Amino acid sequence: MERNLKNVLVISFGFLLLFTAYGGLQSLQSSLHSEEGLGVASLSVLYAALILSSMFLPPILIKKLGCKWTIAGSMCCYIAFSLGNFYASWYTLIPTSVILGLGGAPLWSAKCTYLTIAGNSYAEKAGKNGKDIINQYFGVFFLIFQSSGIWGNLISSLIFSQASNKVETSEENLACCGAYDCMSDTTNSTGSAEPSNSLIYTLLGIYTASGVLAVLLIVIFLDQIKSDQAETEKEILETPSFWSTFLATFKHLKDKRQCLLIPLTMYSGFEQGFLSGDYTKTYVTCALGIHYVGYVMICFSAVNSLCSLLFGKISQFTGRKLLFALATVTNTACIIALLLWKPHPKQLAVFFIFPALWGLSDAVWQTQTNGLYGVLFEKHTEAAFANYRLWESCGFVIAFGYSTKLQVYIKLYILLSVLVLSMVTYGAVEYLESKSSRGTPTDTKKENGGPITQETHM
Repeated sequence: MERNLKNVLVISFGFLLLFTAYGGLQSLQSSLHSEEGLGVASLSVLYAALILSSMFLPPILIKKLGCKWTIAGSMCCYIAFSLGNFYASWYTLIPTSVILGLGGAPLWSAKCTYLTIAGNSYAEKAGKNGKDIINQYFGVFFLIFQSSGIWGNLISSLIFSQASNKVETSEENLACCGAYDCMSDTTNSTGSAEPSNSLIYTLLGIYTASGVLAVLLIVIFLDQIKSDQAETEKEILETPSFWSTFLATFKHLKDKRQCLLIPLTMYSGFEQGFLSGDYTKTYVTCALGIHYVGYVMICFSAVNSLCSLLFGKISQFTGRKLLFALATVTNTACIIALLLWKPHPKQLAVFFIFPALWGLSDAVWQTQTNGLYGVLFEKHTEAAFANYRLWESCGFVIAFGYSTKLQVYIKLYILLSVLVLSMVTYGAVEYLESKSSRGTPTDTKKENGGPITQETHM
């Protein structure tokens, strides 16, 4: 096997193992640690730490440690979060959430840097176009990585379904599920009694072992970037200082289009935060039991992955406006239906229809918003995507932050309001673009150009 491809596969399977654990844990936080909102508070803190990490840490760590050891070290931060869940309290889960958040940005930045270097290195030897090889490597990575959402949630559902203490949900308890929830901890475990400690520890043990295997895979099998690759080494050493990156991020806000895209970017965090923090807890766990959370999130992950691939292909024929319209209509219909629906165990299929439709919409928000940033800010991609990470993370922080303070119907109204605002400001961006591109028809050909990568995962 060609050496660079071997390294790509090592990174891909390392991320698969790591995010099998993290993805499953994130879906369960609001249901597993519902007391005083500890679970969603930890997620809010985690994304707040990610914002700070994105601004300062990646250039420093990659320069000092190199890509391989930055990836390995950052993965250890994820293992710390798994360990914090063993004895979940404000004194264990919050600090480990901060650690994970700080490790998140360097992990993804080092991965992108490594794949880019590997692609350019192979292209130079083989006499091929570097961009084509890099896109091919990213394609392999995401093909393997995207399935992590399926495996992590499958493991949690299979383990929790072993519980022998499942109970029937009474009609009285069911009245506390859904949009007009009772805002009490009793709603979190009405569908089944709390899973036993032995089952929780079994799950956490598997997740921790998966993270450890990921680190070992990187440490043992991933090749370090060779120092004799002078050009590559120079690029790393000349990475802008964190102050220049920090200032460039905020200077980019002088661009009117970037300011108009803030609501759309934040909405991505809001809608993902609602599904993993509120839908899983107030609809699924409340009415069906915690053992169904994994199955429901598998449905979301599978549809999301398939639609991401599909929309990436068809966007060149449909254009992004039509896809954004599809996502808006689908998400609006889901929000209104969730406001009206009273969840009941007899309507089992409905619990899966919502995450499937949500996955379809999310695939549009991720692929097309990433693509839009790449097209609009082609000359300032670093500052633009720093803004993308910043505002999406802000959406997560706010969504998880108010999760325990507001009833679900209020959160749904907030979600709908942000969606409407997003589409108004997005429409303004398209209007500005159409004005500026009049007389330069060649620019419009780039509308859906450039690689589209989906990196909303931590």
